Order: sequence, then structure tokens, then C-alpha cells
Amino acid sequence: MKAVVCHDFGPLTDLKVEEIAIPEIKPEQVLIEVEAAGVNFPDALLVQGLYQIQPETPFTPGCEVAGKVVKVGDRVTHLTPGQRVVGVCQIGGYAEQVAINAAQVMPLPDFIPSEEAAALVTAHATAHHALKQRAQLQAGETLVVTGAAGGTGLAAVQIGKAMGARVIAVCSSAQKLELAKQHGADEGINYTEEDLKETVKSLTDGNGADVVYECVGGDSFDAMSRAMAWGGRLLVVGFASGQIPRLPVNLTLVKGYSVVGVFWGVFTQKQPDVFASNMKELMHWYQQEQVKVVIDKRFSLDEATQALQYMTDRKVKGKVILTM
Repeated sequence: MKAVVCHDFGPLTDLKVEEIAIPEIKPEQVLIEVEAAGVNFPDALLVQGLYQIQPETPFTPGCEVAGKVVKVGDRVTHLTPGQRVVGVCQIGGYAEQVAINAAQVMPLPDFIPSEEAAALVTAHATAHHALKQRAQLQAGETLVVTGAAGGTGLAAVQIGKAMGARVIAVCSSAQKLELAKQHGADEGINYTEEDLKETVKSLTDGNGADVVYECVGGDSFDAMSRAMAWGGRLLVVGFASGQIPRLPVNLTLVKGYSVVGVFWGVFTQKQPDVFASNMKELMHWYQQEQVKVVIDKRFSLDEATQALQYMTDRKVKGKVILTM
């Protein structure tokens, strides 16, 4: 089968598309014929050796797929060959077939196309877990979302509105802000033209943000660490800017807020039942059109390097996917 292979950590341009063996499945796994795979920022970090975890090389990147079950392991009881599914796989998704632990695979309802399903899982499920379990976001609270036009940022805007929050989107251009507002943002801040901290303070009558979904890092994180409300929750989701910030912890003391890490991939492994429950709610919201998948661009498997480069250049408005 064809797959994208990373032989050594390094530039995205070092990735190769090669013929490799179809993976053998373990008793608790299923083999999936991939129809579409989501492209995510952690995939690029993983290939470059910059992510929190580093798999043994060679490996195939890709953490979310949608397709059909080809084969099931002896211990798998809730899935059958031929069934449409969506799955989370940490690595291995940029391939024509992938073996995944069955606990992280779920049946795909007919109302969700495979391309949208592959784009729904990581971005929306990360935002859902972050806002529901980690921040415990309440209706009526003010949620600030940085990088609000990207895949996971746009998902956080939608889910924040579904949970009843007032949402302030932070973006780098008027075009991106307009997209965020189309998906539910109540207000927007163009951080290239406005002082981020002072504008958040102004929009909240000096109180600051109850919850911040922070996926940019660098200067964005620094500004938001100074614009939190008393009892607020500053969610550490990612570092799209490439800069991992340092937190003056005295700010958390004098402002009485919490800094909360969000590592969705590990959450799916440690709490699979909660993950499954979250996905049911997320798919219900999708069916009710409270959340929508915005696919910016589609690339072929052979164009995986271009897809990752497009995303790391921070040009994306929504999600990027690979189609087989």
C-alpha cells in the first residue's frame, strides 16, 4: 500500500510517499481502508521532531482518519468489516490503510461524509474536550479564542456558542475575523491592529476573559495571561506561532486564575468512555448544524508535504485534508 513515510526527523520536504506493507492487526485492533485523513499542526511538529512525543523512525504521520473497516481483531465486538468508521490513531493515518485500537474507532453515521468526518475529529474533539472537561465552560461566560480561523480555533468558536458562551475571536486579518463571525463569534479582535490585552479588557468591562482557548503561544499567550478574569481558565492547546511561552506564575496568584493543559490525544487513550460520550454529543451538534466542518483545501496523498506546508504557513481557514 502507499503511505507517507518519515525516515528521520527533519524538514517537511524530506517526507517520502512509498510502498510499504499493509499493517498486521492485533486482537484489539481494526484495519481501516482510509478514504480521507485530517491534516493537523501536531503532524508537522511530529515530523520535525518538535512535538511532545517522538515515535521511533521510520513512521507514518497522521492522527485522524475516516473510511471503512477491512478486518477486525479477535477481541473486537462493536465493529464489523465493511462498516463506515472514524478513528483516532496518533500516527499512521497518511496511508491507504491503517491499524487502530478499536476503542478509538467509532461507527460513522450516514449523515456525515467521510471527508468531513476526517476533518471533524481532532479539531472539534480537542475543542470540545478543552471547553467541557478542562475549562468546564458555563453558559454566559466570556470565551476568547486565539487563532480563531484555524481548524481547532474555528471549532472552539462553534462549540463555545453551542455551550452558551459569549465568544471573542482573535485573528490576524479582517478576512479571518469575518469567517469566525460567520461561525458564531460575537466580537472579533485583529491583533495586528489592536492591543490584544487592552481590547479584551475593554470588551469585558475590565473583568477579563473567563476562559481562553490559546493555541498560538508566543506573544498571544503573553497577552492573554495578563487579560484573565478572576477564577478564569487559561487553556494551553498548542503553539502555532512556533514559540513556547514562559508564564510569570505570579500572575496566576494575583489574578486567581488557572492554567490548564489540553492534550486531547492522551485523553482519548486514558478516558475512552468519556471520549466516546463526547463524540456522540459532537455528532448530535453536527446533525443539528450547531457545528460545521469548514474544509479549506483538499490534497492527494502524494501532496502531503504541500498540505503540511500550507498549514504551517498559517494560511488555513478551517481544515486541510488528504484524500486517497
